[in-house]
Amino acid sequence: MTKQFVDGIMEQVVTRNPGEVEFHQAVREVAESVEVVIAGNPEFARAKVLERIVEPERQLMFRVPWVDDKGVVQVNRGFRVQFNSAIGPYKGGIRFHPSVYLGIIKFLGFEQIFKNALTTTPIGGGKGGSDFDPKGKSDNEVMRFCQAFMSELFRHIGSDTDVPAGDIGVGGREVGYMFGQYKKLANVFTGVLTGKGLTYGGSLARTEATGYGLVYFMTRMLQDRKTDWKGKTVVSSGSGNVSIYAVQKAQQLGARVIAMSDSGGYIVDPEGINLNTVKRIKEVERGRIKEYVNAHPKAKYTDGCDGIWTVPCDIAMPNATQNEVDKQAAETLVKNKCIAVGEGANMPSTPEAIEVFLGSGVSFGPAKAANAGGVATSALEMCQNSMRLNWTFEEVDRRLNMIMNSIYDQCIGASEAYGLKNNLVAGANIAGFLKVAQAMMAQGIV
Repeated sequence: MTKQFVDGIMEQVVTRNPGEVEFHQAVREVAESVEVVIAGNPEFARAKVLERIVEPERQLMFRVPWVDDKGVVQVNRGFRVQFNSAIGPYKGGIRFHPSVYLGIIKFLGFEQIFKNALTTTPIGGGKGGSDFDPKGKSDNEVMRFCQAFMSELFRHIGSDTDVPAGDIGVGGREVGYMFGQYKKLANVFTGVLTGKGLTYGGSLARTEATGYGLVYFMTRMLQDRKTDWKGKTVVSSGSGNVSIYAVQKAQQLGARVIAMSDSGGYIVDPEGINLNTVKRIKEVERGRIKEYVNAHPKAKYTDGCDGIWTVPCDIAMPNATQNEVDKQAAETLVKNKCIAVGEGANMPSTPEAIEVFLGSGVSFGPAKAANAGGVATSALEMCQNSMRLNWTFEEVDRRLNMIMNSIYDQCIGASEAYGLKNNLVAGANIAGFLKVAQAMMAQGIV
């Protein structure tokens, strides 16, 4: 029955969304997990709840023309997918990267529905972006693009409608430029974007939130294995906000992080990564990770980022991008006696890799649960904006820790309730689905 149900959902999704392979992958994972829930709740089947969830409430695609520093007109494509608002306003980041197309945004928005439901805050799922590449662009070029992008997007968002945030390629600089343009066009000062600067409504701990939250979630995973971070060898892919602050928190808890990467390659420092050097290179100089070896000659740089998973470690944190860990990489990690994997990026492990981890007894924290700290803290920023208050770093961090512990408890509880003990993938999907499905049922067929 499971195969028949899942195949029916997937036939509909693939037919309506041809070529969107990341979206297909995300839907299949959820469908396989929640079939048992729908089988036990026939009212969900009659109301076609899952069939409605996989269809976005609204998809926006628009032209973004802008002028570069040479006076040449450039044209990019912008997206915003408002996926599900059953439990609150749409909430999800904006990604600027050449790989962005509608299928990527839909995969991210679909994942966001369940991730946001797990946070215990009233926010729905959405995502946006553009195929614009901020790398190598001047600040003025980035500003002009962000203003052009927001000149269309502003009419579709609002603090009680859709609240975007940052993602890959969109940090504090880009959020600031977009917020300034929104404020000018809408003539209101509201919390319509999160990840803002601290001087105009941003929240302390937002920059650190996804990385810190990942480590808080993984701490519970390790506790269930009767261990902790002390003395553990860690590999973390990526070198953006998620990876940097996951590494920072892991180091604070006693771990030895030995490898990080960017899109060009990876570094291995057997003495332990010097995070101050990484932050200088990536956050101040906007440079490449290979420059790390200039300051730390005992470290080694290797071109190409795939090989990072061959570095022996106790704990792996894929914090870069989707599908970066394939079956072969997963088998290598298992062979090297990795005991825990936590996803800081969105869907960084392929389905085949996840099967390897679950089948080998590796503790596996799926992205929609493990990396929910960023959007959870965005929701806390929304709260502060609504109240015109600013909480201390310690207060936000305390609330983040509580939320990540609640997410873990929800995942464990749902997996046990449906006979899938310790399967956090199924637990996350089921717990998130149940909250959204029950809200949709209460609101009728809309």
